[in-house]
Amino acid sequence: MTPQSPFTIVAPLAAGREASLRALLDSMTTLPGRADPHNAVLPFGDFEQLHFARLVLLDDSMMADLAVHGVTPPRLPTVLVFMGDCDGVARDVLGDMAQRAGTGLRRLFEHCEGFGAGTELLAWMLAHDVPVATFYACRRGRTVRQVREEHALWRALATRVARDVAPSPQAAQQLRGELAQFVASEQQAGRLRLTPPASTPLGWQIGNALHLFGVPLLALVALPFLILLAPLLIVLLRRHERSDPEFCPALDPAALLALQRIEDHDPTNQFTAIGAVKPGVFRRWLLTVLLLAADYACRHIFNRGHLTRIQTIHFARWVFLDGKSRVAFVSNYDGSHEAYMDDFINKVGWGLNILFSNGVGWPRTDWLVKRGARRELLFKRYQRRHQVPTQVWYMAYAGLTLTDLERAGRIRAGLERARISDTQALAWLRLL
Repeated sequence: MTPQSPFTIVAPLAAGREASLRALLDSMTTLPGRADPHNAVLPFGDFEQLHFARLVLLDDSMMADLAVHGVTPPRLPTVLVFMGDCDGVARDVLGDMAQRAGTGLRRLFEHCEGFGAGTELLAWMLAHDVPVATFYACRRGRTVRQVREEHALWRALATRVARDVAPSPQAAQQLRGELAQFVASEQQAGRLRLTPPASTPLGWQIGNALHLFGVPLLALVALPFLILLAPLLIVLLRRHERSDPEFCPALDPAALLALQRIEDHDPTNQFTAIGAVKPGVFRRWLLTVLLLAADYACRHIFNRGHLTRIQTIHFARWVFLDGKSRVAFVSNYDGSHEAYMDDFINKVGWGLNILFSNGVGWPRTDWLVKRGARRELLFKRYQRRHQVPTQVWYMAYAGLTLTDLERAGRIRAGLERARISDTQALAWLRLL
């Protein structure tokens, strides 16, 4: 199995370079916000290990919301953020990019502070790679190569099965055998490939096992202290929940239109949002602990096709920025924006509250999990207002949803099984 990993390169822009960078980013797209996989600056499609990537500019406009807490907002530079979700070790993917697309990457990063003609590209990118607080990959081990090969298998088989004929279970078994022979001949001719899964790296297995058992062990050690502190923490939480101001104004129509222009060009969409963390030590530490817990759950529990009850998110991450004064949330999801938000409200509103209620202006919660996102109008205003346009967004398998990926995987699994019953063969044929 090949595990997935993220990279998040964050670099402040040099003075006076934003306009030229925006023009360069626009040159990398075909549709608004949608990357040309073979653009001349950074040809994302040349890197088989890359699932999703984005280039986005983040300014400090959301920090102004701190004024509702009576806090003077800090002045922060506009930053260029380059994110990717990839197979294997992110460092290796960045090294490959530096080697094969170094000229284009230099054109991008020359707009950033501290990057010059003599800068060592890979070292600079690694130095600006910000740790991810929580990383979610829908199905660990499913590589870009696997997705593409299984989709090609599905298409090849679908052309050889008549859709207007309903075979008996016995005939389905015979047809499955004929299709298996066809696939074998196509593989031998090099027209189809079904690459066997790679072995899981030993270092990753060890690290994952240490994380799996180490985090609960540390939590167990801390449990007596948490029990002692629980009354104080509950009092602090309720005090903050009752006093923290809500701030959920409607988004300016022009800003909403700018967001909608880069959506729905494909069954899959992207979401990038940023917001200030509520001031004070309590909220900052609470959010840190909760994101650690969420990362543990994503790493060891929600890695088999769903995030709690939501089955439309390919990859997602939460990233602290600027000394944990603000957080960026990024996701790649299937369906419309409205349906995506309704999914969150109806299926995991409590989860949204646990994390996002630590952000300035979030609709007021009770006991951390109640109300908040359940207040639909306020929640939808809040998330749209904190969403920022993504200048360049890349997806390695355009047109394919997670439902398609799961179906193609089942087709391959059913084909490769040594024996299945007649009824199972008929069910397998219906997948085609």
